[in-house]
Amino acid sequence: MDIFDRLKAAAIADWQSYIGHDFVLRLGTGTLPQAAFRAYLVQDYLFLVQFARAYALATYKSRTVADMRIAQAGLSAILDEMNLHIRLCGRWGLSPKEIEATPEHQATIAYTRFVLDCGAAGDLLDLHVALAPCVIGYAEIGRNLMPNRIEDLGNHPYREWISEYAGESYQDVAVVARRHLDDLAARAMTEQRVAELAALFGKASRLEAEFWQMGLDVAERHATT
Repeated sequence: MDIFDRLKAAAIADWQSYIGHDFVLRLGTGTLPQAAFRAYLVQDYLFLVQFARAYALATYKSRTVADMRIAQAGLSAILDEMNLHIRLCGRWGLSPKEIEATPEHQATIAYTRFVLDCGAAGDLLDLHVALAPCVIGYAEIGRNLMPNRIEDLGNHPYREWISEYAGESYQDVAVVARRHLDDLAARAMTEQRVAELAALFGKASRLEAEFWQMGLDVAERHATT
């Protein structure tokens, strides 16, 4: 069991509230309202802007060139991921400038600032544990939602999103993140820190679940107006 699985097992209820959230399940079946997906996608772009800052902070917190290179690769992956959001939002006529001018939702602020605070107050391991539910979790969700063949998605309304996170490129990002987490844990994690890191991981997972809920809440308000 690697450190990611160990943290996940220690915070399993929080983890399941995230990867098994109704937003995710409805995204997988294609029944998620477009208003929910659109609200999520715009906020997730803003979310990634802050995560790019987190990887810049990871570079500063790094004590080895190898750690710096991993932070650089993580930042590059995030900037590539943002292109997906730009493409999908462009189909609704939203430009990058308009997306960036959108106010951050409280759920966006809550998780991203939590991650940045973990990185600022703690060490590199704290920062990557806080990042892990997002970085590695999206790969797990993508695998869960992808059928045996991409062709089986047919005209699924969220085919491109699922394909992005289930695809080889993003799965490789998650594999590197897991290995790096193991390496950091080998260097900096004592048994006394396990409970503290599991609590941090659990909170990050809950904040991710609240981010999904934000999309559903926006769609519900949209439907009643």
